Amino acid sequence: MAVITVTNENFEELKNSEKTVLLDFYADWCGPCKMVSPMIDQIAEEHPEYLVGKVNVDDEEDIAEAFGIMSIPTLVVLKGGEIAQKSVGVIPKEQILSLLK
Repeated sequence: MAVITVTNENFEELKNSEKTVLLDFYADWCGPCKMVSPMIDQIAEEHPEYLVGKVNVDDEEDIAEAFGIMSIPTLVVLKGGEIAQKSVGVIPKEQILSLLK
């Protein structure tokens, strides 16, 4: 599955999904975010059992604020609409996958 660009318009639908949701909070100017992005893309392609979305913190400040995002990249895993896991900074793909379990 392709990565979903998360906006205020589609956020509620994504949040309420029955699937586990992985959100990548990033900004275009963020170097570490660019290191995480290809791994997020791979996970989206290799694991259709998850919904994977990217939230540009510059464009979607309300969503970033709602999740208390202070540093990027931040990965948030939602299960049943609730935060199940949260990770700040660059981590290996295996560790991202372990957040989803």
